[in-house]
Amino acid sequence: MYLYHQGKHTRQAHVGLPEGTFEEEHGREGFFGPVSHLYRRHPPTDWTQFDGPLRPRAFDFNDVQPVDRSDPRGGRLRLFYNDDIVVSISRRGETMPYYFRNGDGDEILFVHEGEGRIETDYGELQYEKGDYIVMPRVTTYRILPSTEENFFLIIEAYPKVSVPTTEQKGLIGIHALFDKSAITIPLLPEQYEERAGVDHEIVVQRDGVLSSVVYPFNPLDAVGWKGDCYPWKINVRDIRPVMSHRVHLPPPAHTTFMMNNAVVCTFLPRPMEEDEDALKLPFYHRNADYDEVLFYHAGDFFSRDNIKPGMVTLHPTGMHHGPHPKALANMHKIKRTDEIAVMLDTYNTLHVAPEAEAVEWKEYWESWKKK
Repeated sequence: MYLYHQGKHTRQAHVGLPEGTFEEEHGREGFFGPVSHLYRRHPPTDWTQFDGPLRPRAFDFNDVQPVDRSDPRGGRLRLFYNDDIVVSISRRGETMPYYFRNGDGDEILFVHEGEGRIETDYGELQYEKGDYIVMPRVTTYRILPSTEENFFLIIEAYPKVSVPTTEQKGLIGIHALFDKSAITIPLLPEQYEERAGVDHEIVVQRDGVLSSVVYPFNPLDAVGWKGDCYPWKINVRDIRPVMSHRVHLPPPAHTTFMMNNAVVCTFLPRPMEEDEDALKLPFYHRNADYDEVLFYHAGDFFSRDNIKPGMVTLHPTGMHHGPHPKALANMHKIKRTDEIAVMLDTYNTLHVAPEAEAVEWKEYWESWKKK
């Protein structure tokens, strides 16, 4: 298709908006495909009423109480899901008395709070706040917290999790967004704890159903390994965001993980765009192909009012979203962002579990109203 234009418009997206207009991006394939920009007289979020389920939604996951917070034998709590992805919360306060093995897909465990270690087939990984831990499908592992408060955001991806390839990174090179030497792999101990006289149970998940197998010895008994399939982790402090001082980059520039019909991006502190004519905030868009989830981890979430760490927003396909009015008015006063957030985009509709609805901020859609 050819590039056409009518009426008032910019020479370049996100730069030099015509006076009195608000730019909206209408694009396909998650900012990779065909795209047009509309220059409107009013922000597309200046609505006055919502009916039906396709509204902007926000949830306070700080109020979620998974069973594993009080019962060591308890498990994670599923909050969002579709055929490709399950998003859960774990707030385990004590060591798992069993091992776990996910037969449905790979897992990403994002550590929002807490410290400790994870025993795996491949050795031990220490975990801390800000870690992404990638656990390949059917890896056996056990979490041993060393802090009372632990908070994991868990993304199960069917069938697997990968990082962008060199070809997908393109011109930004093989060391973006992190150098592979920055990852941490498990350290194989000389010998795992025997735990004599204790049943060694592995809980195995397949098709969402749990089964149990018991050994008279510690099943983590590898004396060595080799290969390119293993658990690993990267901390957000070792992820280096891509920046442009002259134009606001779209979310794909911050892609950390890729999955079937889904991606995870990491938004990190960075200097704001310096160009006076550049839009310095996420532009208005209507999510043509993806449901968008944002988990707010740390910092000051400048583009959103009344959002704190541990909260989550969900913007469904077809509905506009963008910066709140106060952020838009003050964007030229801010020199840098101070926020860490995990974004999950899913091609297929994300369903919301009742446990998430129980902690929903029902009036979130009203937060764009000018005060």
